[in-house]
Amino acid sequence: MITGLITGSVLPRAAHAADLDALEEQIAHIQAEQRELQKALVSVQKQIAARRAAGGAETSAEHGGGVSSHHIASAHASMLHGVREEAEVESPHEEGPGLAMPSHPHGMATALNHHRATGPDAQPVFSGAHDTPDVESVVGHRAEDVVARLADNSVGPHGRETAGAQAAGALGDHGVFRLGPITLILGGYLDAAAVEENRHTATGTFNFWQDIPYRNESRYHTDNFEGSARYSRLSLMARGNVDAHSTISGFFEMDFGAGAATTDAYESNSYAFRMRQAYLAYDNSDLDFHFLAGQAWSMLTPGRIGITPRQESLPETIESSMLAGQTWTRQLQFRFVKDFLQHRLWAGLSIENSATLYDTTGFTDNSGAVTLPNGKIATISTNGTGLTNSAPFSNEIAPDIIGKIAWDPHWGHYEIEGILHFPHDRVATLGSGHNNTSIAGGGGGSMVLPVVPHKVELRLAGLAGVGIGRYGSVLLPDATLNAQGEPAPLPSIQGTGGIVAHPNPLLDVYGFFGYQAAGRSYFSANGANYGYGNPAYNNAGCGIELSDASTCTGNTRSVMEATAGAWYRFFHGRYGTMEAGVQLAYSRRSAWSGQGGAPDTSLSEVFMDFRYLPFQ
Repeated sequence: MITGLITGSVLPRAAHAADLDALEEQIAHIQAEQRELQKALVSVQKQIAARRAAGGAETSAEHGGGVSSHHIASAHASMLHGVREEAEVESPHEEGPGLAMPSHPHGMATALNHHRATGPDAQPVFSGAHDTPDVESVVGHRAEDVVARLADNSVGPHGRETAGAQAAGALGDHGVFRLGPITLILGGYLDAAAVEENRHTATGTFNFWQDIPYRNESRYHTDNFEGSARYSRLSLMARGNVDAHSTISGFFEMDFGAGAATTDAYESNSYAFRMRQAYLAYDNSDLDFHFLAGQAWSMLTPGRIGITPRQESLPETIESSMLAGQTWTRQLQFRFVKDFLQHRLWAGLSIENSATLYDTTGFTDNSGAVTLPNGKIATISTNGTGLTNSAPFSNEIAPDIIGKIAWDPHWGHYEIEGILHFPHDRVATLGSGHNNTSIAGGGGGSMVLPVVPHKVELRLAGLAGVGIGRYGSVLLPDATLNAQGEPAPLPSIQGTGGIVAHPNPLLDVYGFFGYQAAGRSYFSANGANYGYGNPAYNNAGCGIELSDASTCTGNTRSVMEATAGAWYRFFHGRYGTMEAGVQLAYSRRSAWSGQGGAPDTSLSEVFMDFRYLPFQ
C-alpha cells in the first residue's frame, strides 16, 4: 500500500510540482504510518506469544496458527487511521524497535501471513507459565539478547550506559541487514580521544600504571598531552535462528589499539588493526544451555545479567585501560553455561588460555632463560617465532579453569567465581633437568545493585588469591621464582566500586574507585638479592632526579585510582548518535619498602572524547 502511495501520489506530485517540501511531508507521513503498523505488529506478536504460552502448539493449530484475519485487519486499520496501540516498546531511543523489521509494508504483510517455524523469522519459544517474555522485550532489546533479558533484574539499560562500546550492534534497526537466513548487525564507533596529564607516561589514553615514573626520572616533572583516534571500534555479528529454540551467532570486534613496527607519533600515526573479540556462540532456550568458543572477555569479568557475552559490567571511563583493579582479560575460551529457574540462576564453566606473568627482578633473564644462584637455568618462557610476535610466551602445562554462579532476582545481579591456574617451568643443568608445576588460583565475586531501578546503580567487584595478578588492569605479576627455580605465585587482591547514574536518555554520570595490590616473595643468596619486593633492594635514589637506575628498584606494591566523568549525547536520531565525554582521574602507585624507603608516585589526568555511533 505504501508503495502505491509513493508511485501513485508522491512521485507525480514531486515530478510535476517539484515541491520538495511537500515531498518531505509525504515521506514523513508515510514513515509515521509505518511506525504505527510496527506497533500494531507488536500487539499481534504479543497475542501470539501469549497463546503459545497458554496453549502450546495444539492451541496454535486449533486456531489456524494464531494469526486471524481480524488481527491482520486490525494491523492495517492501525496504519490507516493512526490508532495508537497500548503496547509501547521499552527502549531509550526514539527510533523504531530493536527487532529488525522489513521496511516495506509488503514485507510486513508477508511476515504476518507467512510466519515460519524455523529460520530468521522463527519466534522464540519459552517454557513455564512465568517464562513467557513480553514482546516489548523481544523487540526493544533485540532477539539475540532476549534470553538474557528475560529475568528482569532492574539493572539499567546496557546499550546506553556503555555508549555502545560492548553491545553487539545497535538498538533500533540501524546497521541491521538480512543475508538469506542470516542477520548481520554492525556496531562500533569513531572515537577521537585525548588526555592531559601531569606526568609523561607515553601511553596515551591507555594507563600502564606500573610505568608511572618516580621522582628520579625527568618525565615525572613534565606535563604531557596526547590524543589519538586509534581506539575507534568496529564490530560485526552474524546470527541465525536454527529453530524456535536455538540460535547460532558469530561476533567480531576490532580496533586499532596495536602498535605496528612503523608506528610513530610524528607523521603517520599508523596504528595496527587488531582483534579484540572473535567467537561463536550457540544458545538453546529449550535446554537452557549456552556455549561459546573463541576469544571473548574472560568469564571472570563481572557481568550485569546472567552469564552471557556482550553483557559485561565494565566502567564507562574514557581511558581504554578502564580502571585500576578491574578484573578482566580477553582470551581464548570454551565456555559452557546452564541456566535454571526461568533464567534467574546461572552456572558456568570456562576453560581459558593461560599465560603466567613472571617478575624476575634480581635474576639474569635471557629471553625467558633465567640464571639461578646455583648456576642452573630455569626456563619460564620463550619469544614467539613464525607468525607470532617476539614477545615472551610463558610455559604452560594446562589452561586456566574458571567457574561462576550468577543470580538475578528481581532486584540486582550477584556473582561468585573461582579460578585455578598452574604456573609451570623447567629447571635444567648440562645433561639433565626437571619440570615444576605450582597450583595457584583464587576467588571473588561482583554485584550490581539498582539503587533506583534503571536509573542509578551501585557496582562492586573483587578478586583475591595467588598467582592471578594478570587478571587485573594494573598487570601486577602472577609469580616470581624461588631459590630452586620453581614458580612462586604471588598473593594478589583487587577490587572496584562505583556508582552510575542515567538521569535522562542524554546523560550518563559515573564515579569509580579501584585498587590492586601484590604480595611479595623473595630470598637472598651469595650476597645477592632476588624475587619480588625484597626489602634488601636499593630504593635510595627513587627521589633524586637522574640518579643511577640501580638505586631505584621500586617493585610495585599497590595501585589505586579514583575517577569521575560523564557522557552527554548532543545529537541523536536516524543518523546515529554523537556524544562527548570528560573524565577526571587520580592514580597513586606505591612500592614495596627497601633500602632507602618505600617510594610512591601519582598521576593526575583529564580525558576528553568525542564519539560518533552511527548504529545507535
